[in-house]
Amino acid sequence: MIFWRKKTKDPAQEKQEKDETKALPDSSAPDSSAPDSSAPVAERLVSEDPAPPAVSQDDAPQDDNMPQDDTPDVQESWLSRLTGGLSKSSTKLTQGIADLVTKKKLDQAMLDDLEELLIMADLGPRTAAKIVADFGKDRFGKDISEEEIRQALAAGITSLLAPVQSEMSFASPDHAGPFTVLVCGVNGVGKTTTIGKMAAALQSRQGKKIMIAAGDTFRAAAIEQLEIWAERARATLVKKEIGADAAAVAYEAYERAKAEGADVLFIDTAGRLHNKANLMAELEKIVRVLKKQDESLPHAVLLILDATTGQNAYEQVRIFKDIVNVTGLVVTKLDGSAKGGVVVGLADQFGLPIHLVGVGEGTEDLQPFRADAFARSLAGVES
Repeated sequence: MIFWRKKTKDPAQEKQEKDETKALPDSSAPDSSAPDSSAPVAERLVSEDPAPPAVSQDDAPQDDNMPQDDTPDVQESWLSRLTGGLSKSSTKLTQGIADLVTKKKLDQAMLDDLEELLIMADLGPRTAAKIVADFGKDRFGKDISEEEIRQALAAGITSLLAPVQSEMSFASPDHAGPFTVLVCGVNGVGKTTTIGKMAAALQSRQGKKIMIAAGDTFRAAAIEQLEIWAERARATLVKKEIGADAAAVAYEAYERAKAEGADVLFIDTAGRLHNKANLMAELEKIVRVLKKQDESLPHAVLLILDATTGQNAYEQVRIFKDIVNVTGLVVTKLDGSAKGGVVVGLADQFGLPIHLVGVGEGTEDLQPFRADAFARSLAGVES
C-alpha cells in the first residue's frame, strides 16, 4: 500500500495547520452522532431490504477481507446477476461481432471494424488497439467464427483485468486504531450507498464494529441517506450540522472510533467537481487533519465510479488521482449501463486495483471484482 510522503513544511503551512488544529472539535463535547429518536429512521425503509441479523464479535469469522458468500447457490446467483447486469454492454458488443462476421477468413478490414467496435463499447482507443493486435497475431488469414471471436475477446479482456483484481482488506496495519477508508467520487455515483453496503456486509458476516463519518456536509440528503444505512448496518454515525468543516467531522470520527474500539471507519466526502479548487482544498485538508492522529492515515482511498458515465470515468480518475492518493476503485450501476467496457479501459490505462462492482440496488449486488467472470459476461461467453 502506498502512503503519502511527509514533506517539509514552510512557515505558512505550519500556521495553517495550527489554525486547523484549533478548529478541531473538543473530544469532550456532547455526542451529535445519534439519530433523532422521535423520528425512527427505520420508518423510511419501507422499500429497502430488512437489516441482516447481528453477528456477535465472539462468533464472527476472523477474516479482514470484504466478505463474500462462496456457497455454490449464492455464487451462481451472483454470476447470473452479473451477466444480467452486463447484458446491455454485452448485447452491444456481441451484436456488433455478429454483424462483423460476414466472411470466413480474418482480414485487415475485419480487424479494423473490430477495433472500432471495442472503442464504441467504451474500452478506449489504446485498449481496443492492444486487444485487437493480440487477437489478430496468430489468426490473420485464417477461418474465424463468431464464437471464436467472443472466446478470444474474453481471454484478452481477462488478461488485462486480472492484474487489477484485488480483494479489499480491512485490517489495520498496526492494530492500534480502526482501518480508515476515505471514500471519494462525484455526486450521484453511489458513495453513500456503497459505504452502507460495505458496512452492512462487514457487520452482518464478520461482526465488525463500524463507524461512519458524514463528511459531505454540503448536502442534507447525503447525511440522511447515511443515517438510514448506518441504522441498517448497526453502525455508529458521526455527523455535524450542514456546512460544518468536513475535516473536523473526520477528525472527531477517528477519535471516537479509536476510543470506542471500532474496527473500520468509513469517511464520506463531497463530490462537487464543478468547483474543483474547493474540492481539492477540502480533501487535502481532511488528509492533513487525519495525519495529525496517525501519519499512515487514511489506510485506503476508494474512488467510486458510476459505469453509466462511460468515457467521463477516465477524467474522474485523473482528477481524483491529482487530489488524493487513490488506492482502489469501486464501479457501480453496471446494471443500468451499456458502457461496462469502460472497466477494461480503466484497468489498462491506470492499473488501479478494482475491489468491488455493483449490479443492482440490493446489498448482495455489490461483490468482489472477478476478472474472468466479468470478461466472460461482457463478451457474451456462457460460463
